[in-house]
Amino acid sequence: MTTLTTPACLLAPRSVAVIGASDDPGRIGGRPIASMRKQGFTGRILPVNPNRVEVQGLPAYASIADLPEVPDVAIVAVPASQVQGVVEALAARGVPAAILFSAGFAEVGGEGTAMQAGIVATARRAGMRLLGPNSLGLANLHTGFIGTFSTFAGATDVHPGRVGIVSQSGAYGSHLVLSAMEAGVYPSSIVMTGNEADLTVGDIVRLLVDDPNTDVIALYSEGINDGDGLVEALQAARAARKPVVMMKVGRSELGGAAAQSHTASIAGDDAVFSAVLDELGVVRVRDTEEMLDILRLAMRGIFPVDNTLGVITVSGGAGVIISDVAEELGLPMPQMPAAAQARMLEMLPICSPRNPVDTTAQFINDPSLITPFTEAIVNEGNYRSVLGFFSYAAASPVVTETLLGQLGRVRDRYPDRLYVVVARGPAEIMARYEAAGFTVFGDPTRATTAIAAMGRFGRAFAAHARLPAPRLAPVTLPAETPTEAQAKALLADAGIPSAPERACQDVDAALTAAREIGFPVVMKILSPDILHKSEIGGVLLDVRDEATVRSGFGTLMQRARAAAPDARIEGVLVARQLSGGVECIMGINRDPVFGPIAMFGLGGVFVEVLRDVVFHRCPFGEDVAESMIRSIRGAPLLLGARGRPVADIAALARTLSRLSAFAAAAGPRLQSVDLNPVFAMPQGEGAYAADAVIEIRSGGE
Repeated sequence: MTTLTTPACLLAPRSVAVIGASDDPGRIGGRPIASMRKQGFTGRILPVNPNRVEVQGLPAYASIADLPEVPDVAIVAVPASQVQGVVEALAARGVPAAILFSAGFAEVGGEGTAMQAGIVATARRAGMRLLGPNSLGLANLHTGFIGTFSTFAGATDVHPGRVGIVSQSGAYGSHLVLSAMEAGVYPSSIVMTGNEADLTVGDIVRLLVDDPNTDVIALYSEGINDGDGLVEALQAARAARKPVVMMKVGRSELGGAAAQSHTASIAGDDAVFSAVLDELGVVRVRDTEEMLDILRLAMRGIFPVDNTLGVITVSGGAGVIISDVAEELGLPMPQMPAAAQARMLEMLPICSPRNPVDTTAQFINDPSLITPFTEAIVNEGNYRSVLGFFSYAAASPVVTETLLGQLGRVRDRYPDRLYVVVARGPAEIMARYEAAGFTVFGDPTRATTAIAAMGRFGRAFAAHARLPAPRLAPVTLPAETPTEAQAKALLADAGIPSAPERACQDVDAALTAAREIGFPVVMKILSPDILHKSEIGGVLLDVRDEATVRSGFGTLMQRARAAAPDARIEGVLVARQLSGGVECIMGINRDPVFGPIAMFGLGGVFVEVLRDVVFHRCPFGEDVAESMIRSIRGAPLLLGARGRPVADIAALARTLSRLSAFAAAAGPRLQSVDLNPVFAMPQGEGAYAADAVIEIRSGGE
């Protein structure tokens, strides 16, 4: 999908054919015509209806072949059974793009899936792009092109704005548009992608990245059909400094199943999805309210790279709420400088000048305090974001004029900061604060959450170039899942070290290996059919002498035959027993949407119970690997907490980076890699995989 271009005329056509056009503005084939005329579309509208010579006052044409020109876009509003013929006729005329309202395709399965494949094949042969089927279409509010049968275009006066909205769901997309306009977030364009048989969310994001009328992008997604295309589009948005806010539903198992049946998409793993969005600088939200909050603030276009929050409040309780939320979100709130605190106390002895700066209600009673306190926070505190909690007091007629005047002067002197006010009052008064450059929220938690998001965008836009991933030759995987020894040999070729070990087919070989490796050793059953050896007692630790090697060999053989009588047993693996390091886990899993994904965490209870792990798309360099390692909650155990030796972070990052390169080079037959444990030895002593499992897909890709 990503190799085809998306014609810009899909978003801004000069002429539009409506196939299945209706004279009734209330019908699906009539609504786009009525809406375009209402919104002042200046292009040509070409209704196609074999039964009418005129549709809604416009000349109608009996067929696509009869059209007087090749339209930029065709809107198809006919039953599913007729769509194939319509697409063939459009392809014959060389129409660049078509919007398919028609439903009854892959979303219903069975014959619908085959029908959908047929129309896509026809379009591809002609180089025509399709939006849908099962799509409510799109609207460009700046040009008046309303290629949708959604009622939002006729339900209210639609004002063009700067936010592009993309939704896989038509009904929810319409709900989102109406909610956005009620919140003062006005769209530039709205696109509802439906089944995404051809054009996907990623394709539309690329259109909006190139659209000069769009500054901010909002996405609603139920599942992703083209992971690579979405990644490329989000990377382009980040490069263009266009923030993307995404609501990806289907987090739960039940929700994921519902999403797949609704949009015929692959839901993917939710934790992986969140990690990929974070990597690309996209802010993921849980609900519409949070999305609109962040969109409203993003429309200011101020994205602090090193975001810090300074708070001035007339309520100590509100200051505590804001501080709690900021800490949870990782939004720093440094204290005010000591000199500034001392001066504030001189002016108002009952204040709390640290940060939040609690002025009590005296701030409102004594207007002379407003400018010096606020300027001290902005200038001396040097906070990149400033939040004022004034609640209902901000709506008092006298206070409104004073606050707007004095806060406005500070804002004019420092226009590069983000200014947010938490206030309650009549809409017309709150609109005055908005017009003066202060984004107004009714709740401190919501305000703080939105401010934190602006810092995430800022960091993403300012991110420096990453180190390249290691370059590996293509990896040749064996025909079937390898033994542990074979897996470690494959990984060793990629530069991933393991503890010294030797595969032994008999007791004598095991004794020789133990002597040469040096006691104590670990003994493990070696079988391609027994991947999880510890579950059957197939691992013996702390083997310290030859007698235990001899008896241990027999014990392992006996346990393996009892637990898996049909398993192929190739002997025993004898390895050096490592000590003094921190047990970690590294792994690879092939995500159905984004391909190979690397995972890192501490071993034991941290991964099994606390799930303290981090994910990243493969491949990546050592700098990304190190940031992953340092980001987990248990990182202090690697960094010398409580007198522990500092682990060899550089070696650990090198191993993780090379594992990611191995996964990328191995291709789609690689299903997973599990290195558990990986011993992170003390600084300068390396990192070694003590166990390795590689699972391979049978039957190719």
